[in-house]
Amino acid sequence: MLVSCDTENVAIQIGSALKSHGFMLATAESCTGGAVASAITDIAGSSEWFERGFITYSNEAKREVLGVAQDTLMRYGAVSEAVVREMVVGVLHHSHAQVALAVSGIAGPGGGMPDKPVGTVWFAWGIKGGQSIVSLHHLSGNRAEIRMQSVGLALQGVLELLNQVREVA
Repeated sequence: MLVSCDTENVAIQIGSALKSHGFMLATAESCTGGAVASAITDIAGSSEWFERGFITYSNEAKREVLGVAQDTLMRYGAVSEAVVREMVVGVLHHSHAQVALAVSGIAGPGGGMPDKPVGTVWFAWGIKGGQSIVSLHHLSGNRAEIRMQSVGLALQGVLELLNQVREVA
């Protein structure tokens, strides 16, 4: 997958920030199907700061690989704040990374519902031992466009999280 110049630039900035902190990044992806990890690993040298990626497309994968609770999935659905919060915790628990992101959404063209239309995407970012940041976006476009917008937002959120760490340090 070729990344756009903006996505590539953000990924390079993420790598620089992670290296400056001595951190590694890991991802948990649902609707993006590994596109975030692909954008990261398109950057030469990313093995210095990218630890692993989990593609947990099904609810079973979210449960089995990341430890998302069945009750959470049943109560809130896979595309929810509660699930991405548990996904990001699971990434940090099941990897050696200090920084994690999680994304779950409805890219379409089907699958939307009145309360969760196509384009509904939840993101979570976290640092080991710290609080998670969660964000909801309502994106528009076709499936590919929603997925690519999600990749950009996921990466931008990592960079913003790392910039907060820099400001505190």
